[in-house]
Amino acid sequence: MTQPQTRTLATPEADLVYDVRGPLPPADGRPLLLMIGQPMTAEGFAALAAHFPDRTVVTYDPRGLGRSVRKDGRTDHTPQDQAADLHALITSLGAGPVDVFASSGGAVTGLELVAAHGGDVATLVAHEPPLNAVLPDAEAAGRARAGFHDAYQKAGLGAGMAVFLQMTSWQGEFTDDYFAQPAPDPAAFGLPTGDDGSRDDPLLSKRSWAISDYRPDAAALTAAGSRIVIAVGEESAGTYTARSAVGVAALLGQQPTVFPSHHGGFLGGEFGYAGKPAEFAATLREVLAAG
Repeated sequence: MTQPQTRTLATPEADLVYDVRGPLPPADGRPLLLMIGQPMTAEGFAALAAHFPDRTVVTYDPRGLGRSVRKDGRTDHTPQDQAADLHALITSLGAGPVDVFASSGGAVTGLELVAAHGGDVATLVAHEPPLNAVLPDAEAAGRARAGFHDAYQKAGLGAGMAVFLQMTSWQGEFTDDYFAQPAPDPAAFGLPTGDDGSRDDPLLSKRSWAISDYRPDAAALTAAGSRIVIAVGEESAGTYTARSAVGVAALLGQQPTVFPSHHGGFLGGEFGYAGKPAEFAATLREVLAAG
């Protein structure tokens, strides 16, 4: 496997740290493959990138996360800011249009990148974007989100993450039965039961609410000319992110493309959340080749 070369792009608002695997420009003329997440940083794509030794792969840490230091004095994470950062990165690399594999909140960033800078993207594979607006139970989804935020504010990381996992594993719409459940025990998930007093987690605080509040612009996405593939994990059926993927696909007049495994199906054991990276990569390769 090609060892990544770590570089930094300094912009007025952030110093963006990114990793390049392979030659620039790509040796075979195929587009550069950009892998993005939110709040996941570059390290989460190591297993997936290893299955693309024949492609030039770029991963990065979004502003304010991991190694990328923000200079704008803010703490919120918005798709618009992150898409602007990616546009600056793609421009600096002279690499556009690129192929993009985008996971979770990164898939929301990918949709905004296409809408705002369509010429940057050849194919976007948006895997399970978490978007409330496309759900029939959008209001209830917002209430469920507030639930894990409130648990986090009250009792810290373990309590907040336990409610987050309860939400994201729930099957179907968020009904009264969901809200009638007792608060889960963090220890049952192997999470800490203590409270270190911090309240700045990008997932559990309100810092990333702009991600799940994002409203895709179907007209702008269609007009951009980029190929967009909405992806969903075969093991995710019925869950919040799978349902939102189905909603985005319907907005774009398509059916979601099924990928192996679950929401983190490309992971190789990072964060204790193993998927099926080899099978996932094989499907991603087929989808990209079809474009």
